Amino acid sequence: MPGRGARHSALAGIALTVGACACFALLDTAAKLVSAALPLFMALWLRYLFQSLLTTAWVLPRAGWRWPRTAHPRFQLLRAVLFAGTSLFGFLSIRAMPLAEFTAIVAATPLCVTAVAALWLRQPVSALRWALVLMGLASVLLILRPGGAEVSWALLLPLGMLAMGTGYQILSSVMARREEPATTQLYTSWFALALMTLGVPFVWTHIDSAGLWLGTFAMGLFGALGHLLLLRAYAHTSPATIAPFLYTQIAFAMLAGWAVYGHLPDRWSLAGMALIAASGAASAWLTVRETR
Repeated sequence: MPGRGARHSALAGIALTVGACACFALLDTAAKLVSAALPLFMALWLRYLFQSLLTTAWVLPRAGWRWPRTAHPRFQLLRAVLFAGTSLFGFLSIRAMPLAEFTAIVAATPLCVTAVAALWLRQPVSALRWALVLMGLASVLLILRPGGAEVSWALLLPLGMLAMGTGYQILSSVMARREEPATTQLYTSWFALALMTLGVPFVWTHIDSAGLWLGTFAMGLFGALGHLLLLRAYAHTSPATIAPFLYTQIAFAMLAGWAVYGHLPDRWSLAGMALIAASGAASAWLTVRETR
């Protein structure tokens, strides 16, 4: 039955998105540890180096040890620019402003993805799905409870990340239907590595800690896995369906913070996590209903 196939495809996309968000939370945890000890460009370069090597080791055997060709090199380069820009703005934002305000601004990404999918890609988005995305955003704000402190020019940094992150998600959705996700991830990783290489010679420093090497490898591993899972999610279903589940990264990040730093969520944070779970469950139910 066509409806059943579409429903299974959408649910597979949701599951892949949740898995990607778990990887991104682990990536951010490793990045927080590494960025405290290494220069910005060096930390990013090492992340992209390991991510590129791991992606290549996974893709080439499946491509018969031939470098996959792309039919859209300009889109691949643009995706890499958006990818690198999102990471760069993210690192700079955390350094320049309080983490709560930064995360509250970036948490608007799923709402922006849904808006662009509806207005630019002309994808149908129901009023109920809009409500679920807004519910997810409200849940994040409940967890973070930003204080509203004035941050002057630093406010532009997370806004830049928000714009680039939205563009990256939308372009990922478009490319997932035009090329094999693994091919897209291969080009994005190596192009991003090439861009970061421009700044590395000016900041390179010696690493004599096995823990730092392990941290940079973890960034590459979880980055490669997370972005590949997300690309496959977009190949299964629409950005509007995926958008509410991008908020699950907040819950995974809180769990990682508790495991690594011993940060226990308070009752408001737990309430926010419960709302995120409810939003995701309701979105899954809506997906099943819409694809009948």
